[in-house]
Amino acid sequence: MKSITINGSQRESVGKVSTKALRNAGMVPCVVYGGDKAVHFSAAELAFSKLVYTPNAHTVVIALDNGTTLNAILQDIQFHPVSDKILHIDFYQLFDDKEVSMNIPVNIIGSAPGVMAGGVLSRNQRKLRVRALPANLPDFIEANVSELNIGSKLVVSEFANENYTFLQPENTVVAQVRVSRAAMKAAQDEAKAEANSDSPAAEVAAE
Repeated sequence: MKSITINGSQRESVGKVSTKALRNAGMVPCVVYGGDKAVHFSAAELAFSKLVYTPNAHTVVIALDNGTTLNAILQDIQFHPVSDKILHIDFYQLFDDKEVSMNIPVNIIGSAPGVMAGGVLSRNQRKLRVRALPANLPDFIEANVSELNIGSKLVVSEFANENYTFLQPENTVVAQVRVSRAAMKAAQDEAKAEANSDSPAAEVAAE
């Protein structure tokens, strides 16, 4: 999995006053869990743009000004309810021999025959949660829809991989081809027209 480096400064004070001062200076207070003890640091808000505002998944290298380097993944993020500015970020430290859970994006490839026949492709899951060792975390899950006809679907069990484990139930639908609303309405209208033509009132009118 691709990695993004975040350059930060370790925080000695984590109180409300210092946190507010950091935010006023355009910095984001952060914490890394998972190690022997939590590590508090701050970094410029712009440093997180490629990590937060993207559909892709990345691991993170946190390089602190005291020379400490930590490998981690984004665990949780808080935004301001009005301005959408980043208020706080939680990270989880990675270790080579310890499995972690992470949301991985689903990439759709191929052309579904059902769509070409008038159906609509529904992406039920844009991300899937997997558990794996850091070295086995995939950049994305590839979902090939080339065999999907109208009414067909892809479920999690079809993406089984020995390098990682899916945390959703095996029957979770990832993508499927549904009948389009236009086609459904046309079928309903046709059924109504046939029903009306077969009714006694229609037969009397015909006479």
